[in-house]
Amino acid sequence: MKSVLKIFILFLFPVFATAQDEKNYEDSLLSALKNAANDTIRMDINRKLGFYHQDSDRDTALVYHQVQLALAEKLKLKLWEADACQQIAYCYSNKFRLSEAYENYMKALRIAEDPASAANGWGYSNFSYSKNPDEARQSIMGIIHFELAGFYSRTRDNKNKAFSHLSTAIEIGERLKNPKILSLASREMGVYYLNLNKTDSAFVYFQKALLYYKNSPYQKNLGNVYLQLGRYYIIKGNYDSAKYHLHNAIYENAANASTLLGMGVAQRSLGAAFIETSQLDSALVYTLLGQKIAYSVNDLPGKVVSFLQLGTIYKLKKEYSIAYDYLEKGKNLGDSLNNNYVERLMQFLNLDFDQKVRLQELEKEQQLAKSRNRMFVMLTGLGIFLIVAMLLYRNNRQKQKANAVLKSTLNNLKSTQSQLIQSEKMASLGELTAGIAHEIQNPLNFVNNFSELSNELIEEMQEEMDKGNSDEVKKIIADIRNNLEKINLHGKRADAIVKGMLQHSRPTSGEKQPTDINALADEYFRLAYHGLRAKDKNFNVILKTEFDAAIGNINIIPQDIGRVLLNLINNAFYAVSEKQKLEIEGFEPVVIISTKKLIDKVQIEVRDNGNGIPENIYAKIFQPFFTTKPTGQGTGLGLSLSYDIVKAHGGELKVETKEGEGSKFIIQLPIN
Repeated sequence: MKSVLKIFILFLFPVFATAQDEKNYEDSLLSALKNAANDTIRMDINRKLGFYHQDSDRDTALVYHQVQLALAEKLKLKLWEADACQQIAYCYSNKFRLSEAYENYMKALRIAEDPASAANGWGYSNFSYSKNPDEARQSIMGIIHFELAGFYSRTRDNKNKAFSHLSTAIEIGERLKNPKILSLASREMGVYYLNLNKTDSAFVYFQKALLYYKNSPYQKNLGNVYLQLGRYYIIKGNYDSAKYHLHNAIYENAANASTLLGMGVAQRSLGAAFIETSQLDSALVYTLLGQKIAYSVNDLPGKVVSFLQLGTIYKLKKEYSIAYDYLEKGKNLGDSLNNNYVERLMQFLNLDFDQKVRLQELEKEQQLAKSRNRMFVMLTGLGIFLIVAMLLYRNNRQKQKANAVLKSTLNNLKSTQSQLIQSEKMASLGELTAGIAHEIQNPLNFVNNFSELSNELIEEMQEEMDKGNSDEVKKIIADIRNNLEKINLHGKRADAIVKGMLQHSRPTSGEKQPTDINALADEYFRLAYHGLRAKDKNFNVILKTEFDAAIGNINIIPQDIGRVLLNLINNAFYAVSEKQKLEIEGFEPVVIISTKKLIDKVQIEVRDNGNGIPENIYAKIFQPFFTTKPTGQGTGLGLSLSYDIVKAHGGELKVETKEGEGSKFIIQLPIN
């Protein structure tokens, strides 16, 4: 225990020392604010105080930035007004007040996009390394786009929006040669690809971010790059490199008391890396350090991670009572955060939908105004025609017919607009539903954890029974009964969520983009294989690819088609694996993926030499919830969902099979 205490002191000493320096900094700012000679100086000091508290006390930071905004509006300093709205949005976003965050980001962006906002450029050096007020304005735009990308990732809204904002931020950073924007945006682009399991692309952007940081006077968030590299190496299973980068993250974050939040994340991540290498004492030390910081800055998600991680550590240490307590704490706080998050997400999506409706109504009013103008012109013309009615009677009748056609067109336009509003409403509802359904993983995790604990308790009970210790046996039985109640509770919760959500949700639809279908198929082929190998080291299969190089790029939603490929490839692996268990002499499992360019479409085939599909179930395979896999190994939604995705692309999904010899799933997608 003394060694643990020494490590605590070793790592917290630089934090305490830095905290004292920064406390002196805060005191000097408060003193300067009290003696400020004018509103301009007060505005600048309030901004600095807001920054000081942003990552430790966001309520206090919010107050300072709101004062900054009020003074900027009073002084008519538009750049400062845009900056204040951005900082307010940042605080709201991290407090999960999504609607307020979105409104302030949009206000900040509208101001910054107006070149006139740089006309009064007092203090513009606060926003840019340049001596040009307009470049300071563009720098604010770059940071807003960077933060909007994080905002859309946090709301789980369209991932293409996050990618688009990051791309815009990088474009602005490159145009201005601004290392701060480039370092931040490159780091988040790496996180974007890491969350998509595109680890190679993620690593490239993390290396870029590291280079930009090292060549920049802006060093505050360098620790976050090391943190993300640590995450990358944990995913790759290279735990030594992960620990090295996570130690660097802790060191860099310790240099600033305002980055305590990042240091807590880095310490918990290092604890997770030690769990993976079964170094439980070290895992415990760093997890407790991360938990301490989570408590000091009231980081609620950090507390949840700490509780669950401590529960895992104590479970591996076979200290089940302590493990149970931490898992229970993590569950309760996690449920509370999830419920709060869903409520805030619904508010944001409703806001987003209302804004779309308002925009459509505005467009409708504009169209009606144009129609009224056209009608006025036509009536004027009609008046002229009436003067010479006897001479132009036939033309007048034709004009009346044209008016009838116009009226019909206007009615059709109104009907179309109503349908668009309804479509937007259903799209928003579908995204919300899918986001909530994603939370189903939480109760399932607890079902698994309590099941494992119960099995271990049964073994412990057997040992106590052999000893004749009936009192201890009764206690263990009570624990098992309690676990079973929890399993039943979370099982029912998961069941209710799934049944309710699946009635409303549909596959999320992104934007079509030119995609190399051969590269996409190859990527998911390897991904599926390595994913299965990670679960079953004994699984082996011969992989073959037959790609038509003449295909080039086709317009698809890559995430959705990737989902289809992953489903079909995993099914093929399952089929050959089941046949391999029959121990047929001379049988070698083979899975082949091929592409071919046809006249007006592209054909993708996934073939296997498994057992094939029996004739009596052939007609049911695309039905929702139908599966031939054992309970717990399949939901029966993979092929149904794949069928719907391909249909939504204007394509076709079909199967050819012969029982005992294998199956071939064929995807045909239009080229245009």
